[in-house]
Amino acid sequence: MALPPAAPAAATSSTPARATTVVATLMAAVFLSLLDSQIVATALPRVTADLGGLMQFAWVTTGYLIAGSAAVPLYGKLGDLFGRKRIFLISILIFLAGSAACGLAQTMTQLIAFRIVQGIGSGGLFISVLAIIGELFTPQQGARYYGWFSLTFGAASLVGPTLGGLLTDLAGWRSIFLVNLPLGALITAVIATRLHLPVQRKKAHIDYLGVVLLTAAVVAVNLLTALGGTTYAWTSPVTIGLAAATVLLLTLFIRAQRRALDPIIPLRLFGDRTFAIVVALGFIAGFLGLGIVNYLVLWLQDALSLGVQTSGYLLTTMMLGVVLSSYLSTKLIARTGSYRRYPAASMALFALTATLCALTDAGPALAAVFLLLYGIAGGLNSQALSLAARNTATRDDIGAVQGTATMARQMGTALGTTFFAAVLTSKLPAQPSPAAYADALHLIFLVMIPIALIGLALSLLLKDTKLS
Repeated sequence: MALPPAAPAAATSSTPARATTVVATLMAAVFLSLLDSQIVATALPRVTADLGGLMQFAWVTTGYLIAGSAAVPLYGKLGDLFGRKRIFLISILIFLAGSAACGLAQTMTQLIAFRIVQGIGSGGLFISVLAIIGELFTPQQGARYYGWFSLTFGAASLVGPTLGGLLTDLAGWRSIFLVNLPLGALITAVIATRLHLPVQRKKAHIDYLGVVLLTAAVVAVNLLTALGGTTYAWTSPVTIGLAAATVLLLTLFIRAQRRALDPIIPLRLFGDRTFAIVVALGFIAGFLGLGIVNYLVLWLQDALSLGVQTSGYLLTTMMLGVVLSSYLSTKLIARTGSYRRYPAASMALFALTATLCALTDAGPALAAVFLLLYGIAGGLNSQALSLAARNTATRDDIGAVQGTATMARQMGTALGTTFFAAVLTSKLPAQPSPAAYADALHLIFLVMIPIALIGLALSLLLKDTKLS
């Protein structure tokens, strides 16, 4: 049975201009969050030269991403319980505190610890913005603003590496963190004074056991994907232990959610067929989308023997496909109120692109076409699934719904990365040649096809429900 969609909050923004200002400021917060996952990579050589810790430097990025992933569902539920504006402001203050501490770090260990703090704030920013837009507007009204996420993501991806290098050269690596402080202070001031949402007054029962179990499960999954097949072999006790811990923690979490008075992820949400399908599709979209990106780089450079610069141009083509298809699809959804066709088109394009990559000897021109199609496939599902999830939520469940859907996509990305790494290493000899890489990547593309077709079948089960 479908849940009744939420009406927009009565005391939101009194004028279109005020609403636009608020949403633009929220997107600036998302931009800061996304930028910090991109901007640091360029500065890492300078960081390690200054602080040392060469063997730890990967955790400067990994710690940030893991902390953000673990924080998402918790912040979504806290926003439902205590008010989304309050949780957003807490998130950005944590993010800014982490940024300031990173800029003052004296050792690599300190920097990694402060990046984890920053990541905890970042996860709260992202999910809070999704939930605030969900409360400010009806699903169909909100569709036009969801498209801004695509533009923000594209801008952060394109600007991040260049800006990181520029700031590092001009003002030192610490500036890439400290620059967040004045921008974050401005965002905080605007949201504190111009965003008006109804105050939550209901009695809250925080599911502490659920928080601990879910956080531990998300951390275990991310550690498994970060360490498995690289730092530790797939058959090592550490990797097997992380996999077993993940399964055990998720099982215990589900049991805890059945008993909790106010669970982090209410299992009753899955009684709505649309929501259950959206969560499954989000997992598959993450699995096939971001989970395969590293192997597309290998395909370009090792299988097609293209240079680093050419590969970079082609991956930029893919990114443009993601941004444009996501933005345009949300515009069309806002106009028609219908989202059903876009996830289906996305999965069909994933299957088509995987087939073309597996069966065709591509040169640079064909590779550009394939990657553009792949990017379009990724963009068609990104905001459409968020809108479909939002359409199933009552006002009290917006955060939990968006948090669960976002976490499913992140879990799909993490497990996709691990799965495709296992497929790749299973085909590679001890000293792989370009031909060996080509054979292994050929198998990866073939494996993608049935997964995409499962996603297509699921997407066809979505009801043709109009956004409210």
